Parts: sequence; C-alpha cells; structure tokens
Amino acid sequence: MDHFREEIVARKSGKGLTLLFRIVTWFFIVIFALIAMLYLSQVMAMRFDLTTILPLLVFGGLAWFLYVYKDNLRTEYEYAFTNGEIDFAKVLGNKRRKALLALRMREVEAGGYIDSPNFDKYLVMEGVKRLDFYLNGKERLYFLYFTREGKRQLLVFEPSETLVKMMGEYSKAVETA
Repeated sequence: MDHFREEIVARKSGKGLTLLFRIVTWFFIVIFALIAMLYLSQVMAMRFDLTTILPLLVFGGLAWFLYVYKDNLRTEYEYAFTNGEIDFAKVLGNKRRKALLALRMREVEAGGYIDSPNFDKYLVMEGVKRLDFYLNGKERLYFLYFTREGKRQLLVFEPSETLVKMMGEYSKAVETA
C-alpha cells in the first residue's frame, strides 16, 4: 500500500502584522515608482545631470527591490511524504516554490521531538549543520539527524502526528511517541 501525505505549514500568529507589512510595502512601491517616473520624465527631456539620474536610479531601484522581495513576507513550508521519502519545499507568496531537500527515511540515523535528550546530543556535536524548516516557534518540533556526502545535518521541522507515524514505519531510528 502506498503512503502519501502532504502538509503545508503556515505561520499561525502574526497574520495581521503580515497584512500590515504587505500594505505598507505596496504603498512604498507605488510612491517610489512615481518618484522614479518623475525623474525619468526629466531625463527624457534631455536633462542629463547627476541631480536627475541619481534619484531616478535610487528610487527606481528601491521600487524594484521591494517588488521583487514582497513575496518573502508570506512564507510557508511544504512537507510531502511518499513511500519513505520526504520532500521539503519553501513556498513564497503562494507563487514561487523552492525545493529545499529530498530525504529518504533509510538515510535517517535518529529522529524525535526536540524536547528529548537525543536532540541535545546531536545539537552540540561539532560540525553539524542545522536546517530549520519551521515557522511556528518551539511547539512540538521534530528533528531528523542524517549524514549526506560526509556532512552531518540536523533537520528541525513541525510535522503532524500522522506524518511522524508514517516516518516511523520506514525508519526504526525515528521515535514516534
């Protein structure tokens, strides 16, 4: 029987603050673009001096920068588990999806909740790279410890109980309770 589960982890608190940041960001995008267009009209009228070109570049660059990075305000993580393999992705603004990691459960050497003593053991090991794929603080986080290409990695994320049980079916190193 095939095992498949997909989970989307979105920020639970601060949605109002995120909305406020998005509104303020769009406001500044419009203002900076309008100011840049004013200076662009002067450049098109053949006024090529530093007092017109520099503000055009600064305000145009600010408007472009805010427009490109506005999607980073709304971040989600996606966990997709299929028959012993779990894929992690970061979703920005419900538009762009960036694949972060694909992990086979047979690669996992240890796993459990971060309040277990095993987590502290792996956290203090020298040369361990920590990967944080969670958004909602420290409530019921889970870790997976694995070695890939000679590099030790400690992955921290926030799966559901169902996903933890499914991972436990494919790896004996994973604690399910």
